[in-house]
Amino acid sequence: MEESKRLFQLSPLDHALRLELIAEVHGLSMAEAYFAKIEDLSKKAACLPLLHCYVKDKNTVSAESFMEQIQNMGFLVTPDPFNEMMKLYMSTDQYSKVPLVVQQMKYGNIPLNVLSYNIYMNACSEIFGISFVQKVYKEMTNDWHVKIGWSTYATLANIHTKHGSYAMALSALKAAEDTLSTKNRLGYFFLITLYANLQDKDGVLRVWQSSKKVMGRITCANYMCIILCLLKVGYLEKAESVLASYELQLNRRKYDVRVSNVLLGAYVRSGFIKKAEMLHLHTMKIGGDPNYKTWEILMEGWVKSNEMDKVLDAMNKAFSMLKSCNWRPPLLITMAIFKYFEKHVRIEDARKYVKVLRGLNNMNLLLYKSYLRSHIKAQTPITDVRRMMEIDNISIDEEALSLIHQASSIGNES
Repeated sequence: MEESKRLFQLSPLDHALRLELIAEVHGLSMAEAYFAKIEDLSKKAACLPLLHCYVKDKNTVSAESFMEQIQNMGFLVTPDPFNEMMKLYMSTDQYSKVPLVVQQMKYGNIPLNVLSYNIYMNACSEIFGISFVQKVYKEMTNDWHVKIGWSTYATLANIHTKHGSYAMALSALKAAEDTLSTKNRLGYFFLITLYANLQDKDGVLRVWQSSKKVMGRITCANYMCIILCLLKVGYLEKAESVLASYELQLNRRKYDVRVSNVLLGAYVRSGFIKKAEMLHLHTMKIGGDPNYKTWEILMEGWVKSNEMDKVLDAMNKAFSMLKSCNWRPPLLITMAIFKYFEKHVRIEDARKYVKVLRGLNNMNLLLYKSYLRSHIKAQTPITDVRRMMEIDNISIDEEALSLIHQASSIGNES
């Protein structure tokens, strides 16, 4: 029995992985309970996953308390927990606490790594401005623990962009390009996005071409990023050609409609409804299955062009996907549908929509008012709408009260 117990004893890494899974599936409280049961010798590896949970939840109080706990246990020996705390302070706008974390690291002889310096520079940008960022960068260049690469130059470019120093930002991006590796595409698409933010078309295209030298398949996320950035700098035709190149390299792989959705949205925003429809038909023809976002984009276009029959058909198709996603139809679309029902006195259709939207917790005061006006126009009484609104936590104003009274009084003698 003891031998069997030893064979199945979990390693510290096993505990860390298990804690991550518990947090993901059962939530933070269960992860905390699991951490408390781990033997002290195995707790060290599980510290970072639990701290990450606090950071993800933006729970500053619990994170700070936990840092004190693991410091007392002697587990603060790497930059990783400190980086987690700095990320937490950045995400909660507590920028002034980041330099204090860096001081704590230096006092404890914990070496700063590249991520430490990058977060530190971002915090200093918010607190002290560009001049102090340059001091931190100089300190980083003199630190033998770190090797400066594209992420640091990208950080500097972002900071310079925020402060309006566009020439310095472009200079930093050019330096970042020189440090990119042909083994990983991640950095390329960070830089493409930053070049697009600066409206540098040549930079976007140059880094996109360079990214093709990296071994391995260009991912759907990569294609979505480049198409979005090309659209951002006004290269619609080039974005169309990139989508065509995505389709050419599919080679029996399933078409990912998220890629074409990027261009579909651009067509709709620009008022090119017919081009959007043609693209939609094309993607379906070559194997693309529309998702809820596809229908949402098309509905927005059809609302603009007042093609409500198409909107209703698309909404029904989007509703059929609700079991597999957490989509909620935008108010712009649902309001247009309810106004259409109101104008054409389509009471039964309105009732069906109210039932679905209530199930999604997506009804609001404007939709209920339109629903009531539909009944009044059709001279069809409705008596339970006030109770429905109260169940849905809708605040009822004077106009709604008047409409409720009118709708519930239909057919009654004066």
